[in-house]
Amino acid sequence: MSMSTADDPNAVAEQTLSDAEYRERLRDLPPSAKLVAKVLESDSPLSQGQLAEESLLPDRTVRYALNRLEDVDLVSSRYSFRDARKQVYYLAR
Repeated sequence: MSMSTADDPNAVAEQTLSDAEYRERLRDLPPSAKLVAKVLESDSPLSQGQLAEESLLPDRTVRYALNRLEDVDLVSSRYSFRDARKQVYYLAR
């Protein structure tokens, strides 16, 4: 039987990153991922299209940056409440 994150007392500790841990995970990522993270710090949640508009990066580059951020557990996503066909992204700090 698996535990949900609400039942696991260690889940909160795993989900909360200190500034030092956050910066360390971000350090080796490409500049596009750093820019997308910075945009999400100031305004989130955002869709991939909104991130492309805010960062002035091409859609393909934003998609790559989001994948890299997800690989190091810095970004999470959920379905948009306004349009369930879209996903919105936010920092997982």
